[in-house]
Amino acid sequence: MTENSAAFDIIDRDLSDVMGEKYISYALSTIMSRSLPDVRDGLKPVHRRILYAMYQLRLNPDTSPKKCARVVGDVIGKFHPHGDQAVYDSLARLAQDFSVRYPLVDGQGNFGNIDGDNPAAMRYTEARMTDVALSLLSGISEDAVDLRETYDGDTVEPVVLPANFPNILANGAYGIAVGMATSIPPHNVGEICDALDLLIDKKTTPIEDLLEHIQGPDLPTGGTLVEDKSVIMEAYKTGRGSFRVRSKWHKEDLKQGMYQIVVTEIPYQVQKSKLIEKIAELIISKKIAFLDDVIDESAEDVRVVLVPKNRNVEPEVLMEALFRYSDLEGRFSLNMNVLDGGVTPRVMNVKEVLLAFIDHRQEVLIRKSEYRLRKIAERLDVLVGYLTAYLNIDEVIQIIREEDDPKKVLMERFQINEAQSDAILNMKLRNLRKLEEIEIRREHDELLEERTSLDKLIASDTRQMTVIRKETKEIKEKFGQETELGKRRTVIASAPKLIEVPTEAMVEKEPITVVCSEKGWVRSMKGHLDEAKLLDLKYKDSDREKFVFHAETTDKILAFSTDGRFFTIGADKLPAGRGFGEPIRLMFEIPNDADIISLMKHDPERKLLIAADDCRGFVVNEKDVIAQTKNGKQVLNVKGDVEALICTEVIGDHVAVIGENRKLLVFPVAEIPEMGRGRGVILQKYKDGGLSDVKSFNLEEGLSWKMGERNRNQTDLLAWLGKRAAAGKLPPNGFPRNNKF
Repeated sequence: MTENSAAFDIIDRDLSDVMGEKYISYALSTIMSRSLPDVRDGLKPVHRRILYAMYQLRLNPDTSPKKCARVVGDVIGKFHPHGDQAVYDSLARLAQDFSVRYPLVDGQGNFGNIDGDNPAAMRYTEARMTDVALSLLSGISEDAVDLRETYDGDTVEPVVLPANFPNILANGAYGIAVGMATSIPPHNVGEICDALDLLIDKKTTPIEDLLEHIQGPDLPTGGTLVEDKSVIMEAYKTGRGSFRVRSKWHKEDLKQGMYQIVVTEIPYQVQKSKLIEKIAELIISKKIAFLDDVIDESAEDVRVVLVPKNRNVEPEVLMEALFRYSDLEGRFSLNMNVLDGGVTPRVMNVKEVLLAFIDHRQEVLIRKSEYRLRKIAERLDVLVGYLTAYLNIDEVIQIIREEDDPKKVLMERFQINEAQSDAILNMKLRNLRKLEEIEIRREHDELLEERTSLDKLIASDTRQMTVIRKETKEIKEKFGQETELGKRRTVIASAPKLIEVPTEAMVEKEPITVVCSEKGWVRSMKGHLDEAKLLDLKYKDSDREKFVFHAETTDKILAFSTDGRFFTIGADKLPAGRGFGEPIRLMFEIPNDADIISLMKHDPERKLLIAADDCRGFVVNEKDVIAQTKNGKQVLNVKGDVEALICTEVIGDHVAVIGENRKLLVFPVAEIPEMGRGRGVILQKYKDGGLSDVKSFNLEEGLSWKMGERNRNQTDLLAWLGKRAAAGKLPPNGFPRNNKF
């Protein structure tokens, strides 16, 4: 053995095993001691320690508040060895009526606001407990819960609070642990008490009956819950789900037919200042063209004024657009992941959460009763000693006056214990009155009666439920819907009807000219450019014009590629006309082996004829080809070497098809089926080559094509009329040699 190996106890272990053990320890610590609330009192350790420290400082609702720095000092010094700022932030949040539905701390001073401003420093603010916090601590001094040693073993702290208040649902909880998280929105305590009353009567009450009372979350900032009842029901049954909440707003009429929209309540956990910034960005970027201004007129209450651009804008349409693009509508999750019994993390449904609270209250009631029985036994023991003294008062006085050790003599003479002897010796002379003896006998009888009652209570589950029901009723009377604090703030509404928001409401309508080069560089020029200005447009070297058309910024632009997919983009999202534009492939997920063969302004009333180079095609309604993603929408199915070739508007009753073999065929459009997706049907048969071009037209007006600088029109088409999928004949003299119309 070497000198070094003798000095150190070296253990040879695999690094992955050590890291695994350490990480599991860290994860358990995060889950148990930081992030997940206990289902019984709804508190995380830091909140529990804050309230217990305030209880020890006697910061009751009827006493003067103390500096928050004093509270924080006690918390981190006695119970919670973490940073003071983290503890103060937790304390401040318990005092914010916009963060906590039923505040646990009564704060004096600046504790932050709904705009997101931070609280003042802890040396400036003061705090004391609220009545809700006092309810959570009710019975803490009566052995109602277990106590454990603090981190340094110097004192003790409660494992859980007695919690005569359904805090887990009333105030909710949020936290992210390792591999799991919790998200419980606040609820109305009056509704919770009604549901508890049902479960106390019958623990097998179905969740559906409980949800007749618990309608949904009741958020500190109000708002309107817009979710289908079936979604709410499913969320509470499983313990997982999500809810949508919208701001409350109303219309205020102004002079000359104008109006403004006033938002009075915003979604939970949304900072008002950031909300207004987001709406202002939408106005500046012209994403909501019908909104002219946003003004914050808030004081103690919320008042955000939205000014439309003109009186013709429907308020409902404008608000629907804002709900979609701003935090005026928010979604928050329900994930009732809690510590069951303070030990096991698991997701509970609403019934299991309420039953856990009832079971905890029952355990607290039994422990308080047993504690009271012990105190009664001690008091009765003392009273028996007093009565013994009164019955033998002269002898007791003589022993006290004459004996050197009166305590021992009293114990031997009257067969009393040490506690009784001490009580007799500590009696004041004034208590030797006859009246005092009567009071002692009365107290003795009352305590015997109370002991009998407590023995019956501990032995009877029914009696315990009666007491818990009474406590629940008192909580409802103190914090329920009839009180100012307990009034429901969040309105429960049905899921909103779908309101179609016109594109014009989102984008300011302006004329543009869309230009796309042969190599796929696209741009939008302001205004509708005439021929002369179009000739002045510049392109990259070896590049030239391919698609040019007029549109509006409110239009949608369609692109059709050789792989048979349609792509869609808003005209307002096209790059501005500075330089050469941007590659169209940056806007769409176009495969490298595919190219754009058509670019056009979308017309939902139009029909398109699309075909591949193998001369298979069909007619499709243009409104059915809109793509929702950058990947586009597959409409024409192609495979192998076959590529999409034609995308043209259906504008007549007949179709002219010409192939690479220079054979022309004319047949009615009606012979081509309308489809949503597929390969289509054969338009024209070929021995060699494939499709060259397709054009639809009115037979009466004739078929026209380009001949140099002029158009030629052929009205006599009898020789080329046939059935779809025929071979066709050579075109009229003078038809272009490139076989294009």
